[in-house]
Amino acid sequence: MSEQSSMDAALRKRLYWHSRRGMWELDLLLIPFLEQCYDALSEADQAAYRSLIDEEDQDLFAWLMRREWPEEPVRRRIVQMIVEHAEHPDSAAHRPV
Repeated sequence: MSEQSSMDAALRKRLYWHSRRGMWELDLLLIPFLEQCYDALSEADQAAYRSLIDEEDQDLFAWLMRREWPEEPVRRRIVQMIVEHAEHPDSAAHRPV
């Protein structure tokens, strides 16, 4: 295993760990998005996701449940991407029961 692939694996584990939240509703949105979409994102969107998961659960919940939207355009974009992914009919097959 190369040094780069080791670093990528470590980053993926960290992202997965930080995507697991204290709220089941957030887990159902963040983990499938990470597993199914993260690798295909642009570097800027990947950075936005990494920044997003550092936010407090109550803020994430409000944004991802569409009760309010983040003020920052970059953060709003990644939140909208996660919500759209969760609402897409094809993503239902990947949700845990």
